[in-house]
Amino acid sequence: MTSSPIVTADWMAAPGQQWTVPVGGGFSWVFKVGDQPIDASVQGFYNVVRPDNGPTWSLRVQVSLLFPDR
Repeated sequence: MTSSPIVTADWMAAPGQQWTVPVGGGFSWVFKVGDQPIDASVQGFYNVVRPDNGPTWSLRVQVSLLFPDR
């Protein structure tokens, strides 16, 4: 299990419209394709604080190639 929310602030926005605060999480796994280790994750977040025109939900999909020191 993993959670990496990104909290953002727009200091130029009107008061009460500046923050986006997500809450949530997802799953991450490490696997190999041939000899190449890969870290992949899928996370979903509900934005508990957001501007009026901001998204309610967000989804993050991430793939990282790993190069361990052998």
